[in-house]
Amino acid sequence: MTKEQQTEYMINFIIDEMTKYLMTDYNLDMPTALNIIYNSQAMKLLQNKETGLYSQSPGYVYAILQREYTTGKIG
Repeated sequence: MTKEQQTEYMINFIIDEMTKYLMTDYNLDMPTALNIIYNSQAMKLLQNKETGLYSQSPGYVYAILQREYTTGKIG
């Protein structure tokens, strides 16, 4: 597996976990949870390889997403 493939795998894993977290924490269905993720600033940061966010735990990235979801702001 190439480094690029590893990075994509890690990003996809984080997205999967964040989807589960949103569905559980906010009683959302999967399409709604995925829509929130894919339209978020957190997702843009996650996909930007320069941030290194993909190397963090799903819980850490979810905390960023959750803050954005509840307040409308990343930081």
